[in-house]
Amino acid sequence: MNREYHKWFSHNLQRDMELLVFGHSGRAVIFFPTRMARFYDYENWGIIASLSQQIENGELQVFCVDSIDGESFYNDDVFPSVRIERHLQYEKYLLEEVMSLIYQKNDGNYIETAGCSMGAYHAINLAMKYPWLFKKAVGISGRYDLTDNIGDFRDLLNGFRDEKVYFNMPAQYLANLHDDKLLSEVRNIEIILAVGETDPFLSGNQHLSSLLWEKGVPNQFHTWESNAHRPHYWRKMAPMYI
Repeated sequence: MNREYHKWFSHNLQRDMELLVFGHSGRAVIFFPTRMARFYDYENWGIIASLSQQIENGELQVFCVDSIDGESFYNDDVFPSVRIERHLQYEKYLLEEVMSLIYQKNDGNYIETAGCSMGAYHAINLAMKYPWLFKKAVGISGRYDLTDNIGDFRDLLNGFRDEKVYFNMPAQYLANLHDDKLLSEVRNIEIILAVGETDPFLSGNQHLSSLLWEKGVPNQFHTWESNAHRPHYWRKMAPMYI
């Protein structure tokens, strides 16, 4: 399996960023890490190995990007408005820098987003905001409104709300999306949501799926036994959905 390590100084984030590329051709997948995790964790957890047949066959080329959640949503040392600004800088890094690498390494005709846990949020949010760039979005064990208080999972913006927060919470902005052109682009994306039947994010996934159907956006919704919020389950889910 082709494996490449890349590191460069991001002008958008003003820091070094790293990522791993697996594969030589096929559908380009931006694979977002879980909460506070790193770009190498999917490899360490055996999730890349679970995709090895598709990767080696040239069906998938996986770009495991790094996370800066510790500097954005989980940075309690700064005001929430600073957290969302840092997230938007990360978004620019993805759109301008990571996408540039994908276009260098891949023909770019089929790009998808995917992620588990917090990575699912990033995958779905990016695809819903820029649907013309992507053909597919996969959210596994995801949370799609970070302002909700769900069990032990707190509102990551501490009650702070503004337009930037709103337009980065898919469960919020999709409910009020009426632009026919944008909706048409979203309808062209293959959207897959998967979550455990006892996962605290189950109701949020059901809500997002329903919102999409209400907007005429087809999507697949899969529930798994138990919590299913662990690498053990993600190793099974990844080759089925990605």
